[in-house]
Amino acid sequence: MRRISSLWLSILLGLIPTESGVALASSSNNKFRSAGRGFASNSHIFDNGSGGSNVIGNSIFDFAISRGGATKSKSRSDTSTQAFATNTAGIDASILEGSLEEKRPLKVLFLSSDTGGGHRASAEALGKQFLIQYPGSTYELADLWTDHGVLPYRTLVNTYKHMSAHPLQWKIFYHLSNTKLNEVCANLHSKLTCGRRIKDRLESHDPDVIISVHPTMNHTPLVKTQQLSKELGKHIPFFTVVTDLGSGHCMWFEKNVDKLYVASDRLYKLARRRGGTPPERLVLTGLPIRHGFAVQAEQLGDRTSPQGKDYQRTMKVELGMDGDKPMVLVMGGGEGVGSLSDIVNELYAELYQQGVDATICVVCGRNEKLKEDLLTRDFNQVVQDVKSKRRTGRKRRFLSRIFRRKAKGDLEEMVLTDDSTGRGQITVVPLGFVSKVPEYMVAADILVSKAGPGTIAEAASVGLPVMMTSFLPGQEAGNVEVVLEKGFGAYKHRPAEIANVVTSWLQNDELMASMSKAALAAGNPYAADEIVRDIGQQTVAWMNLNEK
Repeated sequence: MRRISSLWLSILLGLIPTESGVALASSSNNKFRSAGRGFASNSHIFDNGSGGSNVIGNSIFDFAISRGGATKSKSRSDTSTQAFATNTAGIDASILEGSLEEKRPLKVLFLSSDTGGGHRASAEALGKQFLIQYPGSTYELADLWTDHGVLPYRTLVNTYKHMSAHPLQWKIFYHLSNTKLNEVCANLHSKLTCGRRIKDRLESHDPDVIISVHPTMNHTPLVKTQQLSKELGKHIPFFTVVTDLGSGHCMWFEKNVDKLYVASDRLYKLARRRGGTPPERLVLTGLPIRHGFAVQAEQLGDRTSPQGKDYQRTMKVELGMDGDKPMVLVMGGGEGVGSLSDIVNELYAELYQQGVDATICVVCGRNEKLKEDLLTRDFNQVVQDVKSKRRTGRKRRFLSRIFRRKAKGDLEEMVLTDDSTGRGQITVVPLGFVSKVPEYMVAADILVSKAGPGTIAEAASVGLPVMMTSFLPGQEAGNVEVVLEKGFGAYKHRPAEIANVVTSWLQNDELMASMSKAALAAGNPYAADEIVRDIGQQTVAWMNLNEK
């Protein structure tokens, strides 16, 4: 009863945690990009309302390209520097320009909540880049609602876990909250009930910069940051990195942030339509993903090229696989949830019957039971069981057609055929938690996964086609649309359909190459590097200004 009450109170207040979303965009400076690559266009020029223009784009100056543990910066032109200065709200261009090359240790505070792993993953990706680009920096992550909120705020994490396991409830929950009325009510209520404690918490960290990676961590924390800045006599910059891809909750978009980084053109338009963040404070960029993807993308390049194929083959061998077999990577999230077992069974049977040799790597996460089961599973029996189930299904569908046509006397002879054309050599490799996700995605030929924005961004960054198997209603529905629009994947829910389509892809080299190129065009493995470079330079500029 307490949980239900909290849920409905959350609905009334509009405080709905959203899982991470992904921003995929292009940078004209990166080696494997064309000028038009990405979910967002390469640059946009908008009238700033005063007769001038603001250049808002993925490449507001020449970002660093990170390799391994080091960051290599390309030379910047006067034009790109001016574009960056023009796009920076609140800082004089001359002050900013003098801080472009300065490296100072920064104290970074991320605001998030564990409503899905994507928010923390984005914060970690950004945090690692601060350590690379600004040596001596430190970063922390604070969940203000869990630590300092009253009901229903302090129950958001448990609320999310419950409702994400019940998609229909979540769908209603999400859409009821995603309104202006609920946003206003939630902002007012949170300021009145939690504002003082939140301000005290922010002051205790003494941050040089605050970055929100969660939709509920914007309005009240921003207001309290502004109050704290006035009391201390220095500006503490506050940035928001939107971690959604195809759709975004209304609470993401605050008009007074120093800058707001969005994933795609559709999110940019959404931010403008909501009447919040002004265009000069909006930047189209990508979802911050793990630094390892930038390293692997640099090594892999275009996986359809001879060099890319050689590197992929080498990676398969390093991971203990047959370098000449295609590999399907099946992921179910950190908990290993979903219909992974059924998907693996159907996929094995379809590949076997179609005579396609392949390796199936299954990331089980914390689901040790599934991992052990796959290690001992009799897949010969699985093939027979799947065949029997398919025959039964055909028979039922045939009988259904007979009864529908009986009045017309249009009866057909029922023929059940074995559609096998050969015997594929299939190897199933169950995995637990995987630390080398970038390497496995490079080795894979197809990814089978839920439509989480982080996973999609990671796959696209290395040109990996995606078969999406499920999505969380509301925020993740837009992710499916983006993948379909960009042409590097498909969505199927039934395990048999998933297996059928994936097998057909592996039998069509031309289609696989086309989807891989489309994924590569949409991905941006350097997004974390780019965002941190932008935020870092503005933060250093404000620190210099505060010290004068």
